[in-house]
Amino acid sequence: MANKETEVRQNYKSFHPITTRWRDNDLYGHVNNVVYYSYFDSAANAYLIEEGGLDIHNGSTIAYVVNSHCNYHSAIAYPEKIEAGLRVDKLGTSSVTYGIAIFREKENQAAANGQFIHVFVDRESGKPVPIPDKIRTALEAILVTRMAKFV
Repeated sequence: MANKETEVRQNYKSFHPITTRWRDNDLYGHVNNVVYYSYFDSAANAYLIEEGGLDIHNGSTIAYVVNSHCNYHSAIAYPEKIEAGLRVDKLGTSSVTYGIAIFREKENQAAANGQFIHVFVDRESGKPVPIPDKIRTALEAILVTRMAKFV
């Protein structure tokens, strides 16, 4: 699972704490690969709700995931406290590309990292719309232009 180019904590601007759950583990005794995507989704949406004011239940604008991928570097398992590091790699008119990494609590190197793309759409029509101003401001706050070198 090891990758010689592992992401480091300094490349991320926001952190979302996560506690692994018993059901996250697979038969091999570590968190199953598909669970990482739920961690990514939870971290991005928590940030949008808490910092950008996204109203997932009643807002006229919602965000759809259109692409995601994950690179695995080291296994995590239940029970562990982990953190999802979040940044914005690219900010468009109606879309945002996040960089997300999963870190063990207090560790510098990511256990996994990847990207996650949201497109903002009108709830009724499903058509892309510009990112709402408050959300755009929150996303700009974690936009990165330069990153620390990989470890």
